[in-house]
Amino acid sequence: MSARPAAIAFIFALVVVDVIAMGVVIPVLPKLVESFEGGDTARAAAVYGVFGTAWAVMQFFSMPLLGALSDRFGRRPVILVSCFGLGLDYFLMALAPNLAWLFVGRVISGITAASVSTAFAYIADVTPPEKRAAAFGIVGAGFGLGFTLGPALGGVLGGIDPRLPFWVAGCLALANACYGWFVLPESLPKEKRAAFAWKRANPVGSLRLLRSHRELTGLAAVLFLMQLAHVVFPAVTVLYMGYRFGWGETAVGFVLAAVGVASMVVQGGLIRPVVKRLGERRALVAGLVFGTAGMAIYGAAPTGWLFLAGIPVMALWGLGGPSAQSLMSRRVEPSEQGQLQGATSAMQAITGMIGPTLFTQVFAHSIAKDGAAHVPGMAFFVGAAMLAVGAAIAWRVTRDAR
Repeated sequence: MSARPAAIAFIFALVVVDVIAMGVVIPVLPKLVESFEGGDTARAAAVYGVFGTAWAVMQFFSMPLLGALSDRFGRRPVILVSCFGLGLDYFLMALAPNLAWLFVGRVISGITAASVSTAFAYIADVTPPEKRAAAFGIVGAGFGLGFTLGPALGGVLGGIDPRLPFWVAGCLALANACYGWFVLPESLPKEKRAAFAWKRANPVGSLRLLRSHRELTGLAAVLFLMQLAHVVFPAVTVLYMGYRFGWGETAVGFVLAAVGVASMVVQGGLIRPVVKRLGERRALVAGLVFGTAGMAIYGAAPTGWLFLAGIPVMALWGLGGPSAQSLMSRRVEPSEQGQLQGATSAMQAITGMIGPTLFTQVFAHSIAKDGAAHVPGMAFFVGAAMLAVGAAIAWRVTRDAR
């Protein structure tokens, strides 16, 4: 295997292992917070919300910084240091004696997990422009695989000991870092690196790059709407499925696993032939149209079976993200790829801060007994509207793209 395929394989493994490590703690972290709060579920929910916001805030500030550092010093050192730091941080959380230390660990996790943006910059470095959508799709499949395996593994391990998933997550992250130490070459030559500047490294400064080109600005708006609409899933899906269909934890777990498998099929197997046949512009718009339809099916489904029928439709939304990222990467210089990925990741962090409150409030009002209308799927309809607007913007701003 040549250096480039080995390196791309590592980036895929990096994403899979990092997402598994994050997913492993999902089933147990709220319960651990609850145990520190003496079993007070209401109080634990409020505290856990603070944890989530703190994590998103650290992502917002760290992703542009790591992107700018990778533009200056190369992708390899940033990725490896982040991997080692993430592994050690999981050990810190496993040993946390109280809520304060657990919160510190979660804050550090928000910083070290921000290396994903650098991983996308690495892909842009080593992949020709015409093949980037497929490469980004493979990495997207890694996200699907990680989120399919992680929570399931965490649930099993958490049943043995609530702190065991943290130890396993730390070992996975450190093993990934050690693997990368031996197989990951540098992707950004010294002559293509950019001088470090705080205006590029801070979130506001990094976002200025997105205003440097009309199409880039429009595509950034599309990606923002996609990222914001996606927040509906972690925000309300579990509550929605329980409220509307009466599904318990086991059923929800199987449904989420099915969603992950469908996502992997699309991201890993369909993006390359679809982009080759349609081009990145049409693949982006098609993905957004399928996403709009999938959201509408989820929101309107009166039965669980119809909800399940929306999974393959929703999965085809996965055509959009890699196509948008590829189109955006074409519009910046090699020395700006890290800054670009940091900026798009900063946008995602912003959606992570505002999306949960937005969608949970919409869901709460849509099922309120004293509300004017009872529309349980309203949060999904809002997401569908966002994607429909995104499709219209994408079609307009990419008129000169293939």
